[in-house]
Amino acid sequence: MILALRALGLGDLLTVVPAVRGLRRAYPDHELVLATPAVLAPLVDAIGGVDRLLPTEAYVRAPMDRLPSPGGRPDVAVNLHGRGPQSHLALLAHRPLRLVGYDLPGGPQWSDGVHEVERWCRLVGPDAAPDDLDLPPPPPVDGWRDAVVVHPGASGPERCWPVPRFGALARRLAGSGRQVLITGGAGERGRALAVARAAGLPDSTVLAGDTDLTALAALVAHASLVVCGDTGVAHLATAYRTPSVVLFGPVSPALWGPPARPEHVALWRGPAGLADITIADVYAATVEVSHAAAAR
Repeated sequence: MILALRALGLGDLLTVVPAVRGLRRAYPDHELVLATPAVLAPLVDAIGGVDRLLPTEAYVRAPMDRLPSPGGRPDVAVNLHGRGPQSHLALLAHRPLRLVGYDLPGGPQWSDGVHEVERWCRLVGPDAAPDDLDLPPPPPVDGWRDAVVVHPGASGPERCWPVPRFGALARRLAGSGRQVLITGGAGERGRALAVARAAGLPDSTVLAGDTDLTALAALVAHASLVVCGDTGVAHLATAYRTPSVVLFGPVSPALWGPPARPEHVALWRGPAGLADITIADVYAATVEVSHAAAAR
């Protein structure tokens, strides 16, 4: 058994898709078990090659203390979760014959200046290809095909572009005759409604809190455009090669941004953060990626 740990969120899982596929290539005759939150199961299935999901809590901000039993002693445990020591100890509790991870004696050392996709490909080795990010698209949802997805929320306020600017952008996009749908989690519904009202759009355009992961993935996969902050939806757009404009602040896109493809634009203004990204900047970027997509 190969036990790989990535007990984090949506975007975190999507950045290790190449590494997980690399493990499948490196150990073709082993059972591959991925420890990750159960809510991400639809995407784990789409990655391919994972034999079993080991459901975990989402250790995004909480410290990791233990993992459920994988049902046997792993031949190899691979820490795709972090640099340790807590995540190392959680894996070592299941007595693997070998532990692969950063900052272990005699092993590779963690570096802060590495893109998240590249980081885990380096750990897995040459069987992992950093550009192996694509997922097969799920079937479209009636009425949502070719929509513009505006996702105004993010995990922290420092990653959220102001509501009035999102509203003005959504108004301009809708004014060009495009269907605009506003997404988010249940806790982001208030923010999404505020964007819709600032844009002069009906509350029916707000899907925040009303979509599970499968529906959200279908929406993004068949959208004509995604505009969002540095959050999991941006990584879904990358996985489906959906044109996207991603607003970064304060973290650089060099660490978490989309790959260098014409259908993706990452906007970043350095330490100033999101405050210096204007509505005109974002609208110009939406035109750029839309033209790039049309030329494919």
